[in-house]
Amino acid sequence: MDRPEPPLADLISAARDAAGDRLARQLALLVEVDRLKGVLRRTLLVDRSRRENSAEHSWHIALAAVLLAEHAAERVDVARVVNMLLVHDLVEIDAGDTYVYDAEATLDKAAREERAAERLFGLLPSDQAAEVRALWDEFERRDTPEARFAAAVDRMQPIVHNVLTDGHTWRQHGVARAQVEAVNRHIADGAPALWETVRRLLDRAVEKGHLGR
Repeated sequence: MDRPEPPLADLISAARDAAGDRLARQLALLVEVDRLKGVLRRTLLVDRSRRENSAEHSWHIALAAVLLAEHAAERVDVARVVNMLLVHDLVEIDAGDTYVYDAEATLDKAAREERAAERLFGLLPSDQAAEVRALWDEFERRDTPEARFAAAVDRMQPIVHNVLTDGHTWRQHGVARAQVEAVNRHIADGAPALWETVRRLLDRAVEKGHLGR
């Protein structure tokens, strides 16, 4: 008796038979990105029950971009910002989540994520692969109003979570205020009001002993 095809092969075969290789390749990536739900970040959920995963983070900041767009430093195409935020962490499927305050881990972060981008986006049809890669590259360069605002929202979210969990991750890793400011200062480029909010939150976190001086 013939061995049954694996479920993914069934899916790809069905899509290819129904609509051709393009749909098959799109579904292949969608199945692959399910793995993002298993990539754990350092950040706790606000209720402190567990660490958030990267898929949850991506959804959260995409929604934040919609709600906070009026605070962007410049007028932005919100749909483009959302698209950027939905794809920018997909590389963590291969590269993992790199803790921003871990200087050693960040040394090869760019190389790891570049390899991941090549593999993952390459699963798509060539035109879509180019579109998604362009979004990812734009976010990394932060050279457009959309990318700067996307980066601001991305970096503010874990700060807010740390504040609401009494600096859990900061205290766990001995992070000081100067580190937080150095890593996240670019929030001001994308959304000055968000950066001013962050600075006030850091003042209070230091006062409460939740963040090193």
